[in-house]
Amino acid sequence: MDANTFGKLFRLTTCGESHGPALAGIVDGCLPGVPLNEEIIQAELDRRKPGQGGPAATARREEDKVRLISGVFEGVTTGTPIGFVIENTDQRSGDYSQIKDVFRPGHGDMTYQAKYGVRDYRGGGRASGRETACRVAGGAVAAAMLAPRGVTVCAQTVELGGIKAESHDPEGALGRPYFAADPGVVDAWDKRVRALKAEGETLGGVVEVIARGVPAGLGEPVFDKLDARLAYALMGVGAVKGVEIGSGFFASRLLGSENNDEILCPGPKGFASNNAGGVLAGISSGQDLVIRAAVKPIASIAKPQRAITAGGEPATITVGGRHDICAIPRIVPVLRAMVLLTLADFWLLAGRR
Repeated sequence: MDANTFGKLFRLTTCGESHGPALAGIVDGCLPGVPLNEEIIQAELDRRKPGQGGPAATARREEDKVRLISGVFEGVTTGTPIGFVIENTDQRSGDYSQIKDVFRPGHGDMTYQAKYGVRDYRGGGRASGRETACRVAGGAVAAAMLAPRGVTVCAQTVELGGIKAESHDPEGALGRPYFAADPGVVDAWDKRVRALKAEGETLGGVVEVIARGVPAGLGEPVFDKLDARLAYALMGVGAVKGVEIGSGFFASRLLGSENNDEILCPGPKGFASNNAGGVLAGISSGQDLVIRAAVKPIASIAKPQRAITAGGEPATITVGGRHDICAIPRIVPVLRAMVLLTLADFWLLAGRR
């Protein structure tokens, strides 16, 4: 099994836990001659690192400084495996000593114990969102390879705590709090986050990822369709509980005449609409890829909850430690990275260079 490797030709393999000494990864399959250095990867990691996100952010402070150890020479990729390391420097493992024998609601404590018979209880170990730093680093490599070939990916938050953005501006989202799609909704989101934080609660949201410049013809039917792998990629992120492509679940409420994207002329601009989200029969149409992910509330809450111990005894738990109130905005760069990794892989699977 390759449970810690994503991709077939463009592959990311990761290792490391939340409270271990470091996270590490290897990107294999990147084309040679791609301009790449630590600064390029660091720019992406800085958007995800702990402490981002204002009132929604964790108090943990990690610099997430990446160190390249292979695969790059004189500023370009060599075509050999690209290895990188990200040190953990602000662990407080003692925060978890009081709950090491309790299975926390909403966490992987019980399932990891069932599968392995042992678990790293410190911050969730391998199940922690901290692991996603490696995905962002890998996505930065994918972006470096795809951008000169005309493929770009942006991401925006379109809903937070049940409050939807009224307008969408994905290109401007990068410079806004929460990576908000709409600047007018930020104050309402701030108020919602602060109110729930004061109650010891957490909240979720919806993130939209858009890929532009994707050529027609990417996808490997029938069991490796492009939209199927995009859904697989985003569902592999711990906080994601649902994925939709294009009009998604809304399509179930439309008539066929309303949902079909009429074709007016050849080329990606020849469609009258994009309810399909840029994928037809599992193959890219040349239109923008549009994917949305439903992000659940953070499971660690500062409220008493019923639980059981590892021995099966009833318990009551209030989760302490340093946690985000919401996975947004830090999950936004992660979801963007997963789409980039998917597209880089399909680019190579299509024989493109």
